[in-house]
Amino acid sequence: MIFIVAKWPVKPEFADQFPELVKDFTEATRAEPGNKWFEWSRSLDDPTVYVLVEAFDDDAAEAHVTSDHFKAATAEFPKYLVRTPDIVNFSIDQDDWSALGEMAVE
Repeated sequence: MIFIVAKWPVKPEFADQFPELVKDFTEATRAEPGNKWFEWSRSLDDPTVYVLVEAFDDDAAEAHVTSDHFKAATAEFPKYLVRTPDIVNFSIDQDDWSALGEMAVE
């Protein structure tokens, strides 16, 4: 699968409403065939930074980045951001989350 983590540095004036601003994009992406998860979190250290964790089947990434909602987001979202988001993007040999090996909850 393709596993992606991106940090989104949001302008302070949009930070509180950012989840609503990206809601349609989030819902459309989650509905895509091959999307495994698409989850936003807000940084505990900096409330103007959102972290997006997403995963796709290997063959679903191209459809995602060529979709109408992705194109609309890349045109609209820069006005909400301080700068271009940072990203880590890997193809990994698994298809779901694994249990944390260093700790077990019984």
